[in-house]
Amino acid sequence: MTPAAGGWPRWWLRRSAAACLLLPPALLFAAAAALRRRAWQSGWLRPWRAPVPVIIVGNVTAGGSGKTPVVAYLAQALRDAGWHPGIVSRGYGRRRADARPLAVQDDSTPEQVGDEPLLLHRISGCPVWVAARRAQAAQCLLRAHPRVDVLLGDDGLQHFALARDLQLVVVDARGRGNGWPLPAGPLREPWGRPRDATLGPPQARADSPEPFFELRRSPAGMRNLADGRLLQTAQFLQRYAAEDVSAAAAIGHPGQFFDMLRAAGLTLRHTAGAPDHQALPPEVLARLPGQILLTEKDALKCRPGQPGFERLWAVPLRLEVDPALPGWLLSRLRRDQSRSSDGFTPA
Repeated sequence: MTPAAGGWPRWWLRRSAAACLLLPPALLFAAAAALRRRAWQSGWLRPWRAPVPVIIVGNVTAGGSGKTPVVAYLAQALRDAGWHPGIVSRGYGRRRADARPLAVQDDSTPEQVGDEPLLLHRISGCPVWVAARRAQAAQCLLRAHPRVDVLLGDDGLQHFALARDLQLVVVDARGRGNGWPLPAGPLREPWGRPRDATLGPPQARADSPEPFFELRRSPAGMRNLADGRLLQTAQFLQRYAAEDVSAAAAIGHPGQFFDMLRAAGLTLRHTAGAPDHQALPPEVLARLPGQILLTEKDALKCRPGQPGFERLWAVPLRLEVDPALPGWLLSRLRRDQSRSSDGFTPA
């Protein structure tokens, strides 16, 4: 599979001959996904209902669209409003043999709990649990943290075993691509699937009945992995004006990270991308010239002693969100609080 600059195969961006050849399996995928949704919606399969509100943050396309920073933002907004959020995730990237529910701790590793849950634990300060079955993660988290009064699901839009009160869809500048289902296109579900709100960059806004909240991302500085120095973007630009600067990312859309850095005034000498959740090979990083900028998620997998470690910098994100989002979210939560709490019912 040859990825395009946006991290997708090139045939996901337009309805090319390659995409047409994949339409038969794509139609089978779409039919199977529709039957599965129908099984949950009709009551043939019954989801587990948590005794607290559940907010799912997901996407309808394959690959990352920036869900994790949105979950961290929502967790902080809820805490500021007096709520006590917890976060559940499948923990994509964990060891395949380890599917049991597990609490994310300060000393957890990406191999144990997944890279995104570990990052969420570190930047949000909220309790985070992972499990192959998100309902199990939710049950364990609520037993361990009885003060938690709202759950955030990082991903899981297509996993219906955990009942949800709000569904938020995060999109990026790639939109729906060619608009076809996997593997002929990027869609896991129909683009217009039900949701309570859509979040994304201004160019992704489309006419739809649900609210749309704009997101903008920018660097919140650069933190050196070797000595912990934190430089603001202007300071970094001044300090390394005469040196090469490179960037690397193993996320769903590496080009979005590189574009964000360029928009902040950085000239990138070289870039390197890899599939989402993979560790960037140390030998690849060592070959990049000058100072090397990484996403926070990729920085979690780098280790002291690897070649060029002193040249690696994590780039925390500053997420600018439509200021109307917190008020809308709290209003919806207050409206849904009237439902009864029936405890830990069977999954």
